[in-house]
Amino acid sequence: MAGTERSFVEAARRDKLKALVERGIAPFAYRFERSATAKQALEAYQHDDDPATYTLAGRLVALRPHGKTTFAHLEDASGRIQLYFKGDEIGDAYQLLDLLDLGDHVGVEGRLMKTRTGEITIRVGRMTLLAKALRPLPLGKEDASGVKHGELSDPELRYRQRYADLAVHPEVRDVFRLRTRIVQGIRAFLDAKGYWEVETPVLQPLYGGAAAVPFKTHWEALDATFYLRIADELYLKRCLVGGLERVYEIGHDFRNEGLSRFHNPEFTMAEWYQAYADYNDVADLTEEMLATIVRQLFGTLVLERHGATLSFERPFARKDYYALVREHAGVDLTTANDAELRAVLKRHNVPSAEFEKLNGAKLVDEVFKATVEPKLVQPTFVMDYPLALSPLAKPKRGDPTRVERWELFVQQRELANAFSELNDPDEQRRRFEQQAAFRAAGDAEAQQLDEDFVRALEYGMPPAGGVGMGVDRLTMILADQANIRDVILFPMLRPE
Repeated sequence: MAGTERSFVEAARRDKLKALVERGIAPFAYRFERSATAKQALEAYQHDDDPATYTLAGRLVALRPHGKTTFAHLEDASGRIQLYFKGDEIGDAYQLLDLLDLGDHVGVEGRLMKTRTGEITIRVGRMTLLAKALRPLPLGKEDASGVKHGELSDPELRYRQRYADLAVHPEVRDVFRLRTRIVQGIRAFLDAKGYWEVETPVLQPLYGGAAAVPFKTHWEALDATFYLRIADELYLKRCLVGGLERVYEIGHDFRNEGLSRFHNPEFTMAEWYQAYADYNDVADLTEEMLATIVRQLFGTLVLERHGATLSFERPFARKDYYALVREHAGVDLTTANDAELRAVLKRHNVPSAEFEKLNGAKLVDEVFKATVEPKLVQPTFVMDYPLALSPLAKPKRGDPTRVERWELFVQQRELANAFSELNDPDEQRRRFEQQAAFRAAGDAEAQQLDEDFVRALEYGMPPAGGVGMGVDRLTMILADQANIRDVILFPMLRPE
């Protein structure tokens, strides 16, 4: 809708608002008690002579006057139902229809009937205005086949005005209902396994638990710099030290990075830690969790997503990191030097600007992303990473150059990350000091030396397995969405 046309429409709606007030009709009600949803009313229909009345509330999404009768559609969270108004049945209230617009919230009371076309309809006997919409929703127009045209379709505008997006797109509401059920499923599964849900600080004096650049803020009262957390890990492991043997947290983390289809600077993680377990134990737990949630949500373990058939049947594949790189990149990581790794990236058309300043473990990681990740479609645990990539994981038994770490990949993207957690305080200090050297050399994502965390380990942390899983990415997969912003209600955007 062009700006001039919108201004005219909004002015007309404000004129109607004024007319309502002048008639003594409150345009913004306090409450309304309904007896049924649209879905419940549709399911309750038996025959036209049923004397039962139903009280519904919702938004007007269609309004079709025909002289002394008017048809409309009312939509609530459960669905949509047709309304039928007849002038000689509702009296003066029929004139109120002239002051209503699409998007207005109304309450109606009436009996159920079927029209000549067989559509179940509320024959309205009483109507109450609940909220006047002063701005027109981009509802679009339906053709004979039910396809909408002219509705809100610009992705940027949909993200900025998610409230309008939700209001006009039932399928978007369905995505976020599914997200809620996914989070509920994670929580219910871990609760049933004896985990305690805890809350750890979002505002932290030191950040850690991941390789990332943080958001920084200033605490005026203490004249001190604080950070928004980049991961929950270090505080959850402090809980293990304190005797909480199974803990989890579902919360927001923040990383000061760019926007992409798979990255939002504010995102939701589920992390869980189990004492006296290792990375194999938590791999078993993770695949059991995902299989349980998928079956509960869809009634099957096989899903069609983005042109691929995904199977969440257990056990998931478990593949060795070094073997995968050897298979897909053609290099042996036990002997490869930086020049060989750069040559692999060039062969795979990775722009040199993305890797020319990298070396060592960072180059290895880029080779993995370029050559292996695109091959990992089915749920797959990639096992036993290079030590330099994982400063918080225990060394692999039998090979101290690697660590007991896995990442779970689905549809070519990392979904979860896990370790046999490092609990040797002296080794942890040494690795933190190595990270400090990386920071001094210009690696902004290297981790800080957290003296308090080392002190906690010195009190004794039991052996443990821990997992961090991206809730947004899991929702993308299960909801079949290609962009992370389509599964976050209010994603980060550039300022207008």
